[in-house]
Amino acid sequence: MADPRNTDPRMTEPRNTGPRNTDPRNTDPRARAQPGPLPIANSAHPVSDQLGQVRITRLIHRSVTTIVLACLGFIVITIAILLVAWYLLVALGPSALLVALALAAIPLGGVLLFIRWIDRWEPEPRVALLFALLWGAGASVLIALIFSGVTQHYAALAGLTGSGVASLFETVVQAPIVEESAKGFGILLILWVMRRTFDGPVDGVVYASTVAIGFAFTENIQYFGLAINAGSGVGGDVAQTFLLRAILSPFAHVMFTACTGLFLGLAARRTGRLGAIGYFVLGLIPAVLLHALWNSASYWATDWFRYYFMVQVPLFALAFVGITRLRRHEQRLTHSRLSEYAAVGWFSWTEVNVLSTAAGRRRAIGWAVSNGFGQPYRAFVRDATRLAFARERLVNGRDGIGARFDQDIMLAAIVNDRRSLVGLPPLP
Repeated sequence: MADPRNTDPRMTEPRNTGPRNTDPRNTDPRARAQPGPLPIANSAHPVSDQLGQVRITRLIHRSVTTIVLACLGFIVITIAILLVAWYLLVALGPSALLVALALAAIPLGGVLLFIRWIDRWEPEPRVALLFALLWGAGASVLIALIFSGVTQHYAALAGLTGSGVASLFETVVQAPIVEESAKGFGILLILWVMRRTFDGPVDGVVYASTVAIGFAFTENIQYFGLAINAGSGVGGDVAQTFLLRAILSPFAHVMFTACTGLFLGLAARRTGRLGAIGYFVLGLIPAVLLHALWNSASYWATDWFRYYFMVQVPLFALAFVGITRLRRHEQRLTHSRLSEYAAVGWFSWTEVNVLSTAAGRRRAIGWAVSNGFGQPYRAFVRDATRLAFARERLVNGRDGIGARFDQDIMLAAIVNDRRSLVGLPPLP
């Protein structure tokens, strides 16, 4: 039985037999611009005899556990969404709710496109992203509403209802702590359940951003609905609310919660499930502070728009630069790990250069599309990227059994991708 800690790619026999550019230093732009040789794989299957029955049984058990937990999670989220929808319907009324829903969908769509750009290099499972979005829109909102109700109850008992102290506490202290904890806990759940697909900081930011925009979507429905019911018309409170929440600050919640996601992404590479709790707490600190800074501006900023352009805009720009650097790190990681396979014949160096740059991928896919095999080449790019990240987990000693299994599966997929590119049927 093969040792799952063995990280040498040579233990899996290379299947490519075509011509190679054997110089790893080759960075000729012309090499990057073309997909390179696409040799036919032989018929041996790299998974067939390398996983023992014990390891397979453990993987099946783990997969079943993940499915059960995911189903339970979606049940909980469904209940939360129904309760939140009922609350909004009662609070706003059906007409205002429908209009507010349409208005809130505008920033939601824009931010989801941005998240897709972040996640483009190594996309996360759609079911996990759906869970993140629904957790933000339902469960985290419900948690915030419950805590808000409890706070208002005790404020009433203390005779502080409507006072400036109660309002300040709820806005600057309670809301940032409760909301960021509720949103962040959803990311932590994804890390615990979907650990095999949670590869690092970029994944953490993607999940955090998805949770955050789900929360902002529901919150925007409430704010837009209240503005509509104020009776000032589209030219009054509704227009002002839409400007502030949909135009100027659609990424506010995303930026706050991304801090928690970033730390949990680091936890995915450095520690286990229990250790991730410490990273979760650390990530909450900047998330809560940024949220509190944003909420407190109405109390101390004499000119809110000046504060926005002098403080928040630079913070947004800094966050964008950080995300860009994280995406480039993913590209370097892809090049590094695929180079190990190229050294033993699984890829040509030309292919490694193409697969590890965004520009190279675009040109290669364009070339493939123009020659009539765009879909199989996209599959080849996707599987090669997943292979690189599976190997990263294997080399770092994280999830050795699952990482070894995923590596074998991706190698088998690449064999079939190459066969598809030359018109051969996939191997069984």
